[in-house]
Amino acid sequence: MIRIGTSGWRYPEWRQDFYPKGLPQRRELEYLAERVNSVEINGSFYSLQRPEYYRRWADQTPDDFLFALKGSRFITHMKKLRDVQVPLANFFASGPLALGQKLGPVLWQFPENMPLDPERFARFFDLLPRDTDEASKLARKHDARVSGRSALKSPHPKQLRHTVEVRTVCDPTFLDVLREHDIGLVIADTAGRFPCAEEVTAGIVYLRLHGETELYGGGYAPDSLARWARKLRRWARSADVYAYFDNDKHGRAPYDAIALQREVDGKPSEHPSWKKKEEPAPVRRKHQRFEDFLEGPSRELGHWRGYRAGSAAARAKRSRKR
Repeated sequence: MIRIGTSGWRYPEWRQDFYPKGLPQRRELEYLAERVNSVEINGSFYSLQRPEYYRRWADQTPDDFLFALKGSRFITHMKKLRDVQVPLANFFASGPLALGQKLGPVLWQFPENMPLDPERFARFFDLLPRDTDEASKLARKHDARVSGRSALKSPHPKQLRHTVEVRTVCDPTFLDVLREHDIGLVIADTAGRFPCAEEVTAGIVYLRLHGETELYGGGYAPDSLARWARKLRRWARSADVYAYFDNDKHGRAPYDAIALQREVDGKPSEHPSWKKKEEPAPVRRKHQRFEDFLEGPSRELGHWRGYRAGSAAARAKRSRKR
């Protein structure tokens, strides 16, 4: 099985380009899901989402669609895997199980300065649920943060797979820990910024394409997509394969995802992404629903925080003048 998609779907840069003019924001996921067969949920990395969001996303996508779920940064970046049983319970209680049969792999991304302590990671891996029944039992241990806004049972029991994305060189001991716990190591193309290890450590291969020549930006050339397609087909002989484009900075990701799928399928493809003559300026809108940022990527969330902080400062300044 090969699944190909994008990392997130709510980007101002995609509007009136990949997304046609006049397409309502509420239909953007539906539009993308008609053209790719999977997508990463990014909002779950930044904050606990709500069950109604997950149910809506499931309703907006085809029956055979799959969501990859990005694990909470509170667990990976703030707690750094220490004392995380309750945060894990809160994460799984916050709504992922409401995706039902559309719940795919869980991605745990770690910061660049995170030491790859085999014992600490092994303890974390032992806590991870390996199917939705285990996730349901774990979710019931949640605390007050998700009381009254939780989903504790999946309507479709299924296996859960986990992957980790690290940004340092993996030594053999760490790779052995991954293999012992059946955890996939993310293969991350980061335009040379971070190490990229093409190690298969589990029955899942998870590829994240952050950019070929520019981190989070620029398109992938046809020959590069053809090379990745050959690798995906090879890995798929013995594992389930997932690939997500995160080069969303200038709206390239959905075009590249569609083109890579056609390469994998052996179909000829026009490739509009890399032919664009210039990079459009990022679109920043002052007035946008907070819900958009909950479902969107870090850059949008950062813009929202900056806008709100600026607005607060402006209000304080006006108040002093009075």
